[in-house]
Amino acid sequence: VQLVESGGGLVQAGGSLRLSCAASGTPGDLSVYAIGWYRQAPGKEREGVSCIGDSEGTTYYDDSVKGRFTMSRDMAKKMVFLQMNNLEPEDTAVYYCAAVRPTSCSSYGWYVDRISGVDYWGQGVQVTVSS
Repeated sequence: VQLVESGGGLVQAGGSLRLSCAASGTPGDLSVYAIGWYRQAPGKEREGVSCIGDSEGTTYYDDSVKGRFTMSRDMAKKMVFLQMNNLEPEDTAVYYCAAVRPTSCSSYGWYVDRISGVDYWGQGVQVTVSS
């Protein structure tokens, strides 16, 4: 599975950005994974931001982004998106798209362990929010 992010950049606080993730791989590989967005700020551990998993497109979010970020997907194009509104300087980080085992993108797994279920990472894209 290969994942390529795009759409990062520099924005002022209160602004918006839309990240995109293009997934490629065999249909069999892609069908077994959920897709997640993660981020890592300087000096901090990588954390899960959101994921989209089952056939109904159920999404899960970190509490810090609920109401501001929206994750969506276009399955035909194998694309996943993260619309980020009302950005805050604390959102500054490198954002990664990841292929996640479905158990980590579930009503239980997302709140227990978001990281160890990741099998593939994208290269990351920088998001910088100025105050």
